[in-house]
Amino acid sequence: MPLEIIQPDGLDRPTTYSHVITATGGKLVFIAGQMSDDSDGNLVHAGDLASQAQQVFANLGRALSAAGARPSQVVRLGIHVVGHRREYLPIIEQARIELFGDHKPTDTLIGVETLAAPGYLIEIDAIAVTD
Repeated sequence: MPLEIIQPDGLDRPTTYSHVITATGGKLVFIAGQMSDDSDGNLVHAGDLASQAQQVFANLGRALSAAGARPSQVVRLGIHVVGHRREYLPIIEQARIELFGDHKPTDTLIGVETLAAPGYLIEIDAIAVTD
């Protein structure tokens, strides 16, 4: 199942995401918001955005694998960051690249006041299309 990545003329050329992805056929996989939890559901890396981002993307990778999906099949990410500031972007992008490499899913990054419980700084959900 091929994905077609489109970077429309007249729009900027982002380094970590795509403006448009089309997909045909296949199975849709919806991944709930992943947070910086260990396998017992306990918050890890409280107060450390870089470590939480790494944990969140690792958890996202585990969820994709459990569904039979690969990171290269992700078409959309929803990224929620507590108190987002522009200087957080390189931190999030580094963790993102560890999972996705050169693949650039579409995304929306939203700054939020809080997440499900105190101490969590980032949550990411995803949609993938598999073969």
